Amino acid sequence: MILFPAIDLKNGEAVRLEQGDMARATIFHSDPAEQARAFAAQGFDYLHIVDLDGAFAGRPMNAAAVERILAAVRIPVQLGGGIRDQATIEGWLAKGITRVIIGTAAVRDPALVKEAAKKFPGRIAVGLDARDGKVAVEGWAETSELLALDIAKRFEDAGVAAIIYTDIARDGMLKGLNIDATVALAEAVSVPVIASGGLASLDDVRALLMPRAKKLAGAIVGRALYDGRLDAAAALRLIRAAQAA
Repeated sequence: MILFPAIDLKNGEAVRLEQGDMARATIFHSDPAEQARAFAAQGFDYLHIVDLDGAFAGRPMNAAAVERILAAVRIPVQLGGGIRDQATIEGWLAKGITRVIIGTAAVRDPALVKEAAKKFPGRIAVGLDARDGKVAVEGWAETSELLALDIAKRFEDAGVAAIIYTDIARDGMLKGLNIDATVALAEAVSVPVIASGGLASLDDVRALLMPRAKKLAGAIVGRALYDGRLDAAAALRLIRAAQAA
């Protein structure tokens, strides 16, 4: 079970949003590369980055900040936001991104995901961001009528590395992960599922380590790390102790 610290980029800075609302952004670090170094020093094994401006624009908008992060750390990085064509996928992988996350394009152009997953095994993930189970696109600005489970099943045999399932209502709100919905999704598909949205405390980490959550591949944590509600060292100790048991 991997715990992914999140760096969300807006105007070149590390921010956190509330429920995906760009008007409700809190700046936590003006230098995302320095924040990435801090997460690596804390012992995290993998970084999760989202180009928020890119998600709305449909193309990369914080490339310089992402490149500084890649230069600053040696741990793997997964990136989402504004990745909607083959050229962008290949460009980021060539620059050193370990895994790209495709969200809007996974809903609107599933063939792109399948083609990329075939070409780059283990390096393509699907981002499913949902309100009441229905997938939102365009930086969460639009909610579709498509159920997250239906989208996930499209990629059952496509070879994608993971599905990142975000509960938008909980994202940035420190209300706790939606374990029930995430576990239900993980049990319905064979693709590894990563939980996102609302992780608030060590209790959430403990819930991820319970037998019922054994199919989850990991979870993303943001605001709780930035405001000190989650102690990184304690969370990582819990996970490593569970893995060693």
